Parts: sequence; structure tokens; C-alpha cells
Amino acid sequence: MRENKVDQKAVVFIVDDDDAVRESLAFLMKSINQPAETFSSAQEFLDAYNGEKGGCLLLDIRMPGMSGLDLQAKMKELHILLPIIFITGHGDVPMAVKAIQDGAADFILKPFRDQELIDRIQEVLVEDAENRAGLLEQSEILKRMETLTEREKEVMEQVVAGKANKVVAIDLNVSQRTVEIHRANVMEKMKAKSLAQLVRLVIKARGEA
Repeated sequence: MRENKVDQKAVVFIVDDDDAVRESLAFLMKSINQPAETFSSAQEFLDAYNGEKGGCLLLDIRMPGMSGLDLQAKMKELHILLPIIFITGHGDVPMAVKAIQDGAADFILKPFRDQELIDRIQEVLVEDAENRAGLLEQSEILKRMETLTEREKEVMEQVVAGKANKVVAIDLNVSQRTVEIHRANVMEKMKAKSLAQLVRLVIKARGEA
């Protein structure tokens, strides 16, 4: 089941200026053994968040000082990738729709059913875990690429484009044997067991997968 993919260390960050709402949401998270942290303002959250914890953000759209939309914009500016679920009243739907257009995961209308919110949080936590795993994998592939020499990178690009060793040798003005050696080095350094796997790794590194 998808729920099994949720990072057990994932945290639901609750940002709302209403004490009763924060406490209610925190209690709801505790009832399902979901770690949660509460903040009374957007700035308080920003001051505390270190960027390493995965999870999601339950965010009130209307707050004094920095609003929910302001925090969303600030998070984008700071490259904080935490997905946001806005908690909003009926009158704030147009703002919530704009928030979705700007990248928010969802918005939940007040009053909401507890199970509805729990289900959506679980879905978003799975998505966040998968996204973080993908970014980690991409970072690892890029690190492998950095170990390649310039010539190995040239050979890799040509091989991934589907060119035969003989054609690569002509294009790079080297012997076919030299291409074969570089290609073997590329496969070893990239930890690719086949050409198909190498192609997938390069596509992943480019962010196209």
C-alpha cells in the first residue's frame, strides 16, 4: 500500500495563529501517531525549520503579519520544498485556488471531517517521501558524473544518444579501442550494468524522468 512508503520521521508542521485550532490539529495528529510540530506564526515556523525534515505543512491562509500566501512565497524563495495543505474558510477559496496554482498540494475547507484531512495528509506525506527519494537519487547520480573525465563525458553523451562505438570514434577522432575503454570506465563509474540503465541514469540526472 502507498501508506507504507511514508517516511516514519516525517513531520506535520502546523502553522495557525488560533491556539484552539493548533491544539486540535496537534491532538488529531497524535491520535494517529503522526509526529507534529506547532507554530503560532509563519515567522516562528521559518525560524525553526532547518530544511532537512520531510513531511508537510498545514497552513492557515489568513494570519496577522505574514499570511499563509506570504509564507508560501517565502518558502519558494528559500527553496523549501515542503508540500503545503492550506486550511481555509469558504470566503478564501479564490486565494486557495491561487495557492494551488503557485504549487500548494491542496486546500481543505473549514469545517472539515477529521478523516478527510488525515487521508489527504497521508497522501501528501507519501508524495513528499517519493519526491525526496527522487532528489536524493538524482544527487547521487550527479556525484557519479562528477567523477568522469571530460572525454568520458563526451563518450557517454554519444553512447546515450544511441551511437555505435565506431561512429563515436570517428566523431571524436580517436580509435574504436579508445572509445571502448572510455565506455567501460563510464559504465563502471556510473554503476550501470547495461546501456539501458545508463540511459535511465542520464535522464534522471537531467531531471527528465
